[in-house]
Amino acid sequence: MNKLKSVRRFGILVLQEPASGSPTRYSLFRIGGLVIPYAVVILFFTACAPAKRSENQYLLYSQSVKGNQIIETEELEALIPQRPNKRLLQLPFTPGLWIYLGTSGNYNPDSARQVLEARTARFEQESQVVGNDPKALKKLNRQFNHDARKTQKYIEKGNWWMRNFGEAPVYYTKADAEANTTKMQLFLRKKGFYRAKATYTVDTLADKRVRVNYAVSEGVPDVIRAISYQIPDKRIDSLVGYSLGSALIKVGDRLDEAQVLAEAVRIEELLRNSGYYGFSRQYIKPSGRDFAGAAPGDSLSWPVELTMTILNPPGKNSHPVYYVGDVQMTLARDPKLATDTVRRNGIQYFLEQGMYSTRLLDTKIALRPGSLYRLRDYSDTQRQLFLLNQFRFANVNFTDTTGRRLRTVITATPLDKYDITTELGATVLYYGQGFPGPYANASLRVRNLFGGLETFEISARFGLEAQLGFAADSVLYSQEFGLTTSLLFPQILFPGKARFLFNTLNPRTQLSVGYTITSRPDYTRRNLRATMTYLWQRTQAQQFNLSIADVNYLQAAIQNTSVGQQFEKSLEDLAAQGSTIRNSFRNAFFSSVSFGYTYNTNILGQNKRANFFRATAESGGTTLNFLKTSAVESLTQSTGLQFYKYLRTNIDYRHYLPIAPRALLAFRANAGLVFGYGENQTAPYEKRFFAGGSNSVRAWLPRRLGLGASYPRSTVLADGTTAPVFADDKSGQFDYRFEQPGDVLIEGSAELRARLFKFVADVNGAVFVDAGNVWLLRDPGNNPNAVFRPGTFYEQLAVGTGLGLRLDFSFFVLRFDFAVKAYDPSRRYVDAATGQLVDERFILNKFSFKNAFSGTNPVNVVFGIGYPF
Repeated sequence: MNKLKSVRRFGILVLQEPASGSPTRYSLFRIGGLVIPYAVVILFFTACAPAKRSENQYLLYSQSVKGNQIIETEELEALIPQRPNKRLLQLPFTPGLWIYLGTSGNYNPDSARQVLEARTARFEQESQVVGNDPKALKKLNRQFNHDARKTQKYIEKGNWWMRNFGEAPVYYTKADAEANTTKMQLFLRKKGFYRAKATYTVDTLADKRVRVNYAVSEGVPDVIRAISYQIPDKRIDSLVGYSLGSALIKVGDRLDEAQVLAEAVRIEELLRNSGYYGFSRQYIKPSGRDFAGAAPGDSLSWPVELTMTILNPPGKNSHPVYYVGDVQMTLARDPKLATDTVRRNGIQYFLEQGMYSTRLLDTKIALRPGSLYRLRDYSDTQRQLFLLNQFRFANVNFTDTTGRRLRTVITATPLDKYDITTELGATVLYYGQGFPGPYANASLRVRNLFGGLETFEISARFGLEAQLGFAADSVLYSQEFGLTTSLLFPQILFPGKARFLFNTLNPRTQLSVGYTITSRPDYTRRNLRATMTYLWQRTQAQQFNLSIADVNYLQAAIQNTSVGQQFEKSLEDLAAQGSTIRNSFRNAFFSSVSFGYTYNTNILGQNKRANFFRATAESGGTTLNFLKTSAVESLTQSTGLQFYKYLRTNIDYRHYLPIAPRALLAFRANAGLVFGYGENQTAPYEKRFFAGGSNSVRAWLPRRLGLGASYPRSTVLADGTTAPVFADDKSGQFDYRFEQPGDVLIEGSAELRARLFKFVADVNGAVFVDAGNVWLLRDPGNNPNAVFRPGTFYEQLAVGTGLGLRLDFSFFVLRFDFAVKAYDPSRRYVDAATGQLVDERFILNKFSFKNAFSGTNPVNVVFGIGYPF
């Protein structure tokens, strides 16, 4: 008898006899002095071999739908649940399938089921033994659940290689093809092609693969020639008749079942917003018949008459109309606690003494005693209470009482008054650009601070980041500390009755004060900021914000270090060339008003067609226009502060287009303009635009792209001309140590995103192209290539391309992008040594895989948190 050995299978320790002659599960090969896992060798040898299958199994190689003229092919393809195994570049290579089959040799689900059954039985016995020890029982449960989940995953989805890198084979079956044609034919009939037909043919290819060809014939469509309504309830007949201008079906439309259903939903909402609490679309019965008086001789369509019948309730002559009866709201953390009763505007409140302001709660409740029942009032009340972020839940319930009065009960359970959160992690501090560094956040939130549904929050942040120095060859460390306090009111704080116009738009007023310190070896910046902002939203996708006060007091200083001295010298050189960036490192005071609009239908984690649009407009130093120029100059001299007057706008648009269940195309266009019209003819450093970095043109270092077609750093030659400064004598790279603030920004990106495999997190890949640049509005005097000119700016758009890798942990995304320059508008210069014109603007050919991280065009590795757009 063979000696038993213990092994861990499927996460569970079991005893088994060694199988004679069978290879060890974790066998290794030694090739050329390298130890290679057995599974890797299996992958190598199966990658070039056709998939193995039984005699009667045919792999589904491809499928197509043809013959449709009006209905989109994508709609018909969506009816086919079978998807052929993914092919590499549409060639007959299916690496996912090969990996699945090549690593399935040791996959034994039956054995795993036996192990799971044995483990379950043992768990039940052990549970009885430790039943009186809660701590031991909890540990036992935790271990069993972990092992059971792991084993069940193995049974259902295969071993680790099969789950994460493999793809199960997809076989053709006659039953599937017949079912698909039946679904297509039924779908076409519902779309108005009642005489549609669907068939299929099968082509047998080499190596027992098949191509399925679906052919559809739509035939002539059923077209609505007349619409009639049969509504015995006269009041409903009147309401529907007045609303026909908004009807979703019209004479001349194809008889599409989905559109007819949408019209039924529209009528249902119309009536439920007109007092018909008990009405539903089940009372609406659409029917169609051949149109009388019109011969179907017209081969282009088949005329039909559509009748929309709205039935009365059984045994009744009309639908009942309901009104809102008594309304009461109960707010309590504990139902056993005594509550006060307060009555305001017909609503009765039961709440703890001094807990909430009923005056503010009254503005959030749209349901009023004696008013006609309306579905939108119910929805608005639910939404307004939810958006307060004060309640764990808020339910609205109706009870049908006599006289068709709906007794309304609103129940809400408050959230905890105090909420403390802490966060530790690694990110970047410089607007998402730079090298990763550690950070720590801590915040305290206090709800209902003064009994008026306010939310007070104070948060502190500290971060350390490594980034390229402004004028240094080495990597410098930047420290940032921020302290912010904010107070959020659930209303518009404004005198007069105008503030009540926003009651249904989730109005909020935010007051905040923040202090931020940024310390680097070359400079320090301290900023004290106070804001007052109004926020409201028309729908879940549309949000508005109006900042009526954004006041900033800035203290900037050059560090008394060697790096600081080098930095100050660089500022002086730039100032001599006409740059205004030196003004951004002086003490300053600036204020602004701004308005922003955001439209966003994109939901993270959902692969759906979506759009994002954000537009902002800002006016800084507006009140200084009421002062004379001499008065502003005198104020500057007496205080030593810079005062800015500027106008700024920014537009950001993004479009997300799914092309497969786990793949999409993402596009972005971003443009901005800032115009400084004060004495210093510039805007604050924080208000200017930059290009390059993880959320911009990724082939360039953060904030280093630009300006226009000018050199990132230049020197003046003896003959008065300028020449580029190179980073060193060997690489051929330009000197990109200096940030390039601009007045005009234009940039865009296109990115293909797709899921690759799952390994702890979802591993997604990307291929992208970025283009963009920044320019000046005014010619500094000796750098005309840096100025934005409408006729030539497109020739100065820098282009970069590359590949990306994303680790999606669902709650956050780690992103790595590898980008190279494709077109650099600044690389057209006269070689100082030869006097010859050098044109290297199309620089992609300067990239070398052999020297990927060196040379003239090295890979720029970008790290980021979240997607770039």
